[in-house]
Amino acid sequence: MIFVTVGTHEQQFNRLVEYMDKWASDHDEKVIIQTGFSTYVPRYCEWGKLFSYDKMVDLVDNARIVITHGGPSSFIMPLRIAKIPIVVPRNQEFDEHVNNHQITFSRAVAERLGNIILVEDVNKLGVALENYERIVKNMKNSLESNNDRFCQEIEMIVEDIVK
Repeated sequence: MIFVTVGTHEQQFNRLVEYMDKWASDHDEKVIIQTGFSTYVPRYCEWGKLFSYDKMVDLVDNARIVITHGGPSSFIMPLRIAKIPIVVPRNQEFDEHVNNHQITFSRAVAERLGNIILVEDVNKLGVALENYERIVKNMKNSLESNNDRFCQEIEMIVEDIVK
């Protein structure tokens, strides 16, 4: 199962929701999407606008692949249970956010920590899905004993971006 979350930001993320719905129409794997405030209604996936925290944890835990937007809370959850997320940051150009901080932040995390798969062009998401196992094989994926270090790294990234 693939779980997709677009977070709770009040702007749509139709670009990701629609792409994954179309992907699901051509593949046998179950896809569950938390659509947030997106206006596109999936036809081939299970979906809900918002899920409780406990439901999100359960979906992330049971997913083979987790796809998230570029909000840190969404991609930290899979990392905490040793799953490498595919991160598709929201883009201001498509009215998905007020600015491009998710792109900047996700790039910094991918570059410095190397524990997320960054996909900025949603049309390249299929390639990441097809090659997921090969991509994650040699990536860092365990934060269990490094939570403090990880939080310090995130703080440094945020501080650099804000400067």
